[in-house]
Amino acid sequence: MIDISVRNLTKAFEVKKNILDGLTFQVQHGERVGILGRNGAGKTTLFRLLIGEISEDRGDIDIARGKRMGLVSQIPRYPEGYTVEDVLATAEEHLDAMQERMRQLETLMSVSDDRAILHEYDELLSRFETLGGYDAQVRRSRVANGLDITPAMREQLFDSLSGGEKTRVNLARLILEDTDILLLDEPTNHLDMHATEWLEDYLLRFKGTVLAISHDRWFLDTVAQRIVEIVDGRAELYSGNYSFYVEEKRRRYEEALKLYEKNQKEIAHLQKAADDLHLWAFMGNDKLHKRAFSMEKRIERLQKAERPTEEKKLSVRFREKDFFGDEVLVLSDVAKSYGDRQLFSGVELLIEAGERIALIGDNGTGKSTLLRCITGEETPDAGWIHMGPSVKSAYLPQLVSFEDPERNMVDTMLWEAKCDYQTARDRLAAFGFRGEDVFKTVSVLSGGEQSRLRLCVLMRGDINLLMLDEPTNHLDLISREWMEDALADYGQALLFVSHDRWFIEKFATRIWVLRNGHIEDFKGGFTAWREHEKRIGELQQTHKTVVREKAPRKKAEPNRDRRRTKAERDIERVEAAIAALEAEIADNSTDYQKLMELGDRRSALEAELETLYAQWEELSD
Repeated sequence: MIDISVRNLTKAFEVKKNILDGLTFQVQHGERVGILGRNGAGKTTLFRLLIGEISEDRGDIDIARGKRMGLVSQIPRYPEGYTVEDVLATAEEHLDAMQERMRQLETLMSVSDDRAILHEYDELLSRFETLGGYDAQVRRSRVANGLDITPAMREQLFDSLSGGEKTRVNLARLILEDTDILLLDEPTNHLDMHATEWLEDYLLRFKGTVLAISHDRWFLDTVAQRIVEIVDGRAELYSGNYSFYVEEKRRRYEEALKLYEKNQKEIAHLQKAADDLHLWAFMGNDKLHKRAFSMEKRIERLQKAERPTEEKKLSVRFREKDFFGDEVLVLSDVAKSYGDRQLFSGVELLIEAGERIALIGDNGTGKSTLLRCITGEETPDAGWIHMGPSVKSAYLPQLVSFEDPERNMVDTMLWEAKCDYQTARDRLAAFGFRGEDVFKTVSVLSGGEQSRLRLCVLMRGDINLLMLDEPTNHLDLISREWMEDALADYGQALLFVSHDRWFIEKFATRIWVLRNGHIEDFKGGFTAWREHEKRIGELQQTHKTVVREKAPRKKAEPNRDRRRTKAERDIERVEAAIAALEAEIADNSTDYQKLMELGDRRSALEAELETLYAQWEELSD
């Protein structure tokens, strides 16, 4: 069954320039499709067309009848004073409406014997249970926790959140709505690694259809079953994940290049033959002109094929300063707090020459703060940080800024890199800034272009310690690959904060995990660290199981054991009472008054059971 059909879609925002120009593709029910394309290729425009926010100039969009569609990047406006919890609750307003109607019917049943009322009540109750109405609060907490929406954040006013936090809340709301078709526009941009992996797991189990615009290559590799790349306003289709797309795109380019070169040889051969035929025709055989003209028409058709192109790689590398000695950076007993909140303490670390270290951890743990302490932008509360005497460092912050954003790129290079004009133009060209583009003011550049320009400025010196804070954030795939090309041959010490698992896997030889205020130092790459974490998790789970099995035999806390045993007996008693009550409800399905009485008793027993489970979990911990 086809959920989305797009045929010959055309959309222009400027005269004589179509951003989408005959875009055509289909998405089957349940497919997970990655949408790729350069910045400005029309990816977000496509999503706006799908949800009907704007209309197409030509072409057709068909959405399967009855399918509900939700877009993550589109954040609705909520009434003033709405908390995050209120926003999340809007996803289940239909359940609230059903529950309110059930209460009304219960009141009517207490004074009326109308079987139609009972019939409506039974249907509503069945549907309410099928939709998980009694588990709504539990489901809401599970989704919120998975996306790092903490209990404290759920109490905040929605309007007080940052743009990234609002996006997370909106994603949670759409998941709770159980939308049939999810449109995700850069869903991992404001998620840490833990929340991203939770989202991946959710999408892999999601029964509906997913279209995701993303520059997160690991995410696309994990989630996407197909890739649709928008190139020159048209769709190029790939029947696999991101890794398949990369290989297949390369293969198609090489095939197209071979065909082009073959055509060029044929053109040369035909041109020579046509020239010879014209020459012979002048010697008395006019019929040869006709054959020559026929060959020249074929040459014209072959010449219409353009030479295939591929994205240019950056022809750059960092100038490196020779390093003498082993210690690049030493951190001793470093601590930092903000008010009553301690981010980290007792940090003891050593970076040696040539190491490439990824600093990872959940949002808000203090990774960027630690990096700013190292660069000297902030001062630690305790301990000391020492760089080797021959270390020359460079730092690329998460939010790139320039001294004068109204300078053009050439002047910025001349001023900040302290180089001559030709060197400035050469370096800018090496970083993909060519022609008239170099005279654009810095303020009009995209975030990715500004990051690239800052890296270009950093190349001015001989660097042996490079520090990067979320270097691939908000960069498209081309810019991410350009940055990786720039770093590929850099062989000196590298320390970077990142949630980009593809980038971490490519560069890190050592992992620092900032967790619970301390740094866990793992000597190895990202894949090895993930395997290590998995083994630790399995061992902890095994230990918990063993502890639970041995707990009844412990004699250190006999009173606790007796209370836990009593709680278990009480749980069995209440569960049996609920089961008996369910049977009694079935036997009295036509007695409205009795049903109301039994319903109240069931609610009381369920509340008691929930309390007992909480007691049992506390006593079993």
